[in-house]
Amino acid sequence: MSKKLPYTPKSQIRSALRRLFLRSRERAAALKRDKYTCCRCGAKQSVAKGRAVKVECHHKDGVTNWTRIFDVIYEELLCDPAGLETLCRECHKKEGEG
Repeated sequence: MSKKLPYTPKSQIRSALRRLFLRSRERAAALKRDKYTCCRCGAKQSVAKGRAVKVECHHKDGVTNWTRIFDVIYEELLCDPAGLETLCRECHKKEGEG
């Protein structure tokens, strides 16, 4: 059995971000705008047996700042446990209001 890392690995963060994007309203809006059709070759998404075609969303400018994204996630969200405290739901709501 492998040893657990003391931090969340980048591969797990990337996977979670991908799942978020796949369910995002922005992605759904782009697919709807383009009528589920490839903007380059015109292939339309289909689930027909033997002729299945899947379309995907592509970032035109690419996602080139993965390092910065990971850094922000590690600094702000997945910070050192010393920077975290356990609160009940009510206290957490009050803390978020302040």
